Amino acid sequence: MRTALVIGTGLIGTSAALALVQRGVVVHLSDHDPEQARTAAALGAGTDETPESPVDLAVVAAPPAHVAGVLADAMRRGLARGYVDVASVKGGPRRELEALGLDLSAYIGTHPMSGREKSGPLAATGDLFEGRPWVLTPTRDTDTEVLNLALELVSHCRAVPVVMDADAHDRAVALVSHMPHLVSSMVAARLEHADEAAVRLCGQGIRDVTRIAASDPRMWIDILSANPGPVADLLTEVAADLDETVRALRALQSSDDDKRREGTTGIEDVLRRGNAGQIRVPGKHGSAPRTYEVVAVLIDDQPGQLARIFADAGRAGVNIEDVRIEHATGQQAGLVQLMVEPKAVPVLTAALRERGWALRQ
Repeated sequence: MRTALVIGTGLIGTSAALALVQRGVVVHLSDHDPEQARTAAALGAGTDETPESPVDLAVVAAPPAHVAGVLADAMRRGLARGYVDVASVKGGPRRELEALGLDLSAYIGTHPMSGREKSGPLAATGDLFEGRPWVLTPTRDTDTEVLNLALELVSHCRAVPVVMDADAHDRAVALVSHMPHLVSSMVAARLEHADEAAVRLCGQGIRDVTRIAASDPRMWIDILSANPGPVADLLTEVAADLDETVRALRALQSSDDDKRREGTTGIEDVLRRGNAGQIRVPGKHGSAPRTYEVVAVLIDDQPGQLARIFADAGRAGVNIEDVRIEHATGQQAGLVQLMVEPKAVPVLTAALRERGWALRQ
């Protein structure tokens, strides 16, 4: 791939353009908002000038509701040898293109499984997709050259290609992305009118659950409008679990011992099923999840503190597998949780204490 056209210069489109530019591809940028394309160009994502001849690959990064229309226009104008889109739903856009009677041998639907709560070109980064799954949904009609161009795009973005059926993809993202986003928003909505005293008690747990609720509602309306059925089916199952959980909690309020035992059994069931599901979430680098030990370090909210901790861990020969930070409410301090291999715990704790760090047991 020597040339590409990115149509849609939001977070995903601009991030892909930045990655392609870093690999030496000449990238042209287009957007319904010319100012947004100019912003992406100013960030080094390519040029907003119109290509003089067909490019090797056109990457359509429009909202799901507009993907088919944008693709159809690009294909009719012959803007590229191959066409991909990066929308978060795949079945609907392809069926729309088929209904328009277009030759889809030059097209393949794709979806990079990566993103951020922020949107727009200013939130873009060239390493957004690094190590992340990038779904490809070829069919029997897909031209081999186009599939190779799509794989080259994925490679340039340092993502991991995953081949799936389009409708299977839509059911999968409903489970792992779309439904969780709505549940996160529902939990966060409980905080909107909560007492300030209660909100001040928020800890890492509520931050984890509500983090993705900060995303742009307009973007999510587009996404959910393109995949409503599978999401609604999953929420029906969640609603059934909620009903059972509410009944179990009400039973725990009873003065009857048998009802309280039933309530305990119901709560234990949902918690254990939650444990079983959480274990299936892939771990580091997409591998099977592993159990790490936590070394908790108290730090002041000052520049360089995290760098010092990581440097001290490195000098001790310990690899930090993951890290979380819990900020103390109303104080300029926090708790850094370092996840490490169990055998590394005594080495790391001894090294950190020797260098003056305060550890929490």
